[in-house]
Amino acid sequence: MILGISSPLRHRSPREWAAKHKALGLEAVVFPVDHLAGEEAVMAYKAAADEAGLSIAEVGVWRNTLAAEPAERRRWTDYAIGQLRMADAIGAACCVNVVGTPYGPRWDGGYRDNFSAGLWTMAVGMIRGIIDSVHPQHTKFCIESMPWMIPSSPDEYIRLIEEVDRPEFGTHLDVVNMITSPRRFFYNDEFLKECFSKLKGTIVSCHLKDIRLKEEYTFQLEECACGEGSLDLRFYSRLATEENPRMPMIIEHLDTDEEYEASVKYVKELLHC
Repeated sequence: MILGISSPLRHRSPREWAAKHKALGLEAVVFPVDHLAGEEAVMAYKAAADEAGLSIAEVGVWRNTLAAEPAERRRWTDYAIGQLRMADAIGAACCVNVVGTPYGPRWDGGYRDNFSAGLWTMAVGMIRGIIDSVHPQHTKFCIESMPWMIPSSPDEYIRLIEEVDRPEFGTHLDVVNMITSPRRFFYNDEFLKECFSKLKGTIVSCHLKDIRLKEEYTFQLEECACGEGSLDLRFYSRLATEENPRMPMIIEHLDTDEEYEASVKYVKELLHC
């Protein structure tokens, strides 16, 4: 595995951005600008990453490409196409989004119809359309696992991969997002094995964080920083490394540079990396 963080850290130039990541002992980065920044800025960040020996793990989309309103849906689909085209040009491992939803006010929110046949049909068509508009040579387009929309399990991932039927489509594995039951929480080692066994050969990048059980009724889980929960991080890292010795594992969802720096230190000491 190679470690990275989702934060760009405070920086004033591409070279400072790369230098700060390198100083933390990181080997993977999430690209900090989008395609709208222009070719000059994009290539300056790519050059800085290359010079520092940093692998570009992820380019994010994070827009609702299944928005209910047609103009908004087209806008964000075009944005995703631009992001995938940029990701391929800079040699990123993946360009990633969540599937999105037309069924409620929150674009990444949980709604009953997120698991409907209609959503499946729309999602497959959307993913195919984005990939077929770019035909990436170096980058996989990915949909990140989510707790309340597809894919929320390894089996849903497999079904989505089969129905999309494009070699440029891969798995972005966020195990914590799929730990949604007492069984998966208490036996997260078994769930980790299930994920890596069923999705073997498709996983492009992983998110690295932790999860804990809240004391309040009813059953409630809470995402947290690495080491503050019950996820078997050593086992997770081992399985990721067996899948790909240079599998990007990206720490995310912390608030400050200092929190990211502390989490990197903790993970590196835990995993001896």
